[in-house]
Amino acid sequence: MNVAILLAGGVGNRLGANIPKQFIKVMGRPVLAHTIDKFEKHEEIHKILIVCVESYLDQMKDFIREYDFHKVAWVTAGGADFQRSVQNGVNFLKGKVAPDDVVLVHFGVSPFVEADIISDAIRVCKEKGNAISTTDFYVLSGLKEDDASSKTWIDRETIACMNSPHAFQYQFIYDLYQEGEKTGAIREVEPHTTTLMYKLGKTIYFSKGSQTNIKITRKEDLDLFEGYLLLQEKRKNQ
Repeated sequence: MNVAILLAGGVGNRLGANIPKQFIKVMGRPVLAHTIDKFEKHEEIHKILIVCVESYLDQMKDFIREYDFHKVAWVTAGGADFQRSVQNGVNFLKGKVAPDDVVLVHFGVSPFVEADIISDAIRVCKEKGNAISTTDFYVLSGLKEDDASSKTWIDRETIACMNSPHAFQYQFIYDLYQEGEKTGAIREVEPHTTTLMYKLGKTIYFSKGSQTNIKITRKEDLDLFEGYLLLQEKRKNQ
């Protein structure tokens, strides 16, 4: 079985919205609904778990019924950050999935993801035990908001940008978080699964990515997504 964990724990501070950004509507539907659609319609995804802002749990259950998502089997509360939200989701699935089932972790506000990216994450994970959607990346050394400059050139062929979805065999990610808690490593790294993997000496395997598969963070990202939807609609009608 392949299970998607969709993280819907953001509050939208950078968007300046008065509701969590996953509930902001684009083309008449909330961003989260667009994201769920990608996994709901994917033939290799069997069930979906939504990890949600705790104060929105009841609203999320109503949301699932309203949009008639049949594959959403569970809703549970998120944590203080990405790491804790993933961990909450993984722990929630204990006893509900098999050790070798594939678990895909994806941002609820990353609706640009396409079917081939999901498929390749599943494929690589089944072969290697984990898979992180990854693309080529351009890097400027020393690039910061208060010091946008560079003195060092880095060969872009040696740089990659990890994105979501992240895919793991369930037992692997469950054991990873258990080890992270036992050793204290989870409190020593940035709050992401991949940094915990590096800290604990695990190998990360790459699956297909796309530079268009962005996470909606700022207002202009909403405009990009609306343009993306309009383009998709235009292509269907041609």
